[in-house]
Amino acid sequence: MSERRQQILAVAAELFAEKGFHGVSIAELGAACGFSGPALYRHFRSKDAVLAAMLVNISDELLAEGRRRVDAATSPQQALEGLIDWHVAFALEHKALIVVQDRDWSALPLEAREKVRETQRAYVDVWADQLLALDAGLTRQQARAQVHAGFGLLNSTPHSAFLDRAEMHRLLSDMAARALLPA
Repeated sequence: MSERRQQILAVAAELFAEKGFHGVSIAELGAACGFSGPALYRHFRSKDAVLAAMLVNISDELLAEGRRRVDAATSPQQALEGLIDWHVAFALEHKALIVVQDRDWSALPLEAREKVRETQRAYVDVWADQLLALDAGLTRQQARAQVHAGFGLLNSTPHSAFLDRAEMHRLLSDMAARALLPA
């Protein structure tokens, strides 16, 4: 992805988080990026395409890095610890994306929504597989439920990040480990 497209997505995430997808015009987005609104169409065919690229790309990134963390681990526990560390860092770095995903989901074009759902299900299963390896008594549905509950904690950063970044990272990591890892 070009540097300019990445810049547009980063700026759009902040604006959409602040004002909502429907509250941001193409002209406003372009101006925030340092060019005219219509110039945005050289990079994206529409504002909908910006939202789609934003949420599809970040879902792909979460899944790819999650798989890398699991592949690099020597045990399911180490894999979960790596997944927690990665997701906490992501959540602290990308609070705006979490807000956009939560609030503007319904504005996402259908094809992109299906792609994001499919990718997110795969990401949940990366985590669930590790929980199942640690606790044979869990069902897949229970493991997925635990992962979603853990994500609720980790993705609370837009509302809960009152501490400095390092302290918040430690707090969320410790809470998620207590919630997901065997004692």
